[in-house]
Amino acid sequence: MNDYKLAIFDLDGTILDTTEGIIASVKYTIKRFGFPTPNVDKLLSFIGPPIQESFALHYNIAGDQLQEMSNVFRDNYSSETLLQAKPYEGIYEVFEFLKDYKIQTAIATYKREDYALKLLKHFGFDKYTNIMFGADNENRLKKKDIILKCLHQTNLENSLNKCVMIGDTLHDANGAKSLNVDFIAVTYGFGFKVKQREESVVTKFYANTPKDIINYFKLNIV
Repeated sequence: MNDYKLAIFDLDGTILDTTEGIIASVKYTIKRFGFPTPNVDKLLSFIGPPIQESFALHYNIAGDQLQEMSNVFRDNYSSETLLQAKPYEGIYEVFEFLKDYKIQTAIATYKREDYALKLLKHFGFDKYTNIMFGADNENRLKKKDIILKCLHQTNLENSLNKCVMIGDTLHDANGAKSLNVDFIAVTYGFGFKVKQREESVVTKFYANTPKDIINYFKLNIV
C-alpha cells in the first residue's frame, strides 16, 4: 500500500486519443517533402515520441532538413488538426477520483508544451491541475527532464515514493524508472498492447481501461 501524493500523466495515448490529428499532419508533411507514405502501423508509431525522432527514424534525415520537416508538421498540426482529439472514456472520472482523494495531478508530455496546454484547456483538464509541462522545440528535453519539472513544481523531489507516472510508452516507463518513480502502464493507448507487453518495462500495474487506474489507486492508498 502506498500513500500517493502525486499522479503524473502522459497526454497522447493516456488522456487523449490524438490519433486523427497527428496522423493527418504527418501525412501532410510527408507528402509535402515527397517521401513515401508508410503503412498504418508505422504511421501510428509517430504518436508518442518526439516528431523529430520519428521523421529521422523513418526517413534517415538529420540537420536542417529534419528541423524543417518538423516545423512544417508543427505548423500544420497547430493550425489545422490539433483539436481533432478525443478524451478516453472514463478518464475524467480518474481525475475526479484523484481530486476527491486529494492526490495532486500533473501532466508530463512529449507534445510541444504550447500545444499540450491548448489541448488540455480545450478539453477541461486545467480544472484539475495547472502543472503541465511538455517538450521543447529542439527536442533537447527527455521524458525524465519533463517529469522532473513536475516534481520541482510540487516540491516532491525528496518524496519520490509518493509519486507515480502513468503512461503508454517506453519513454514514460524509462523516464519514471530513471527517477525511481512508480509506473502504471496503460494498454488502451498507443504504446503498450495487451498482447504486446514489453518485457523490459518496470511497472506496478497494467491498466487496460481508465477505470483500471481507479481500481489500482483504491488498492494503493491509505
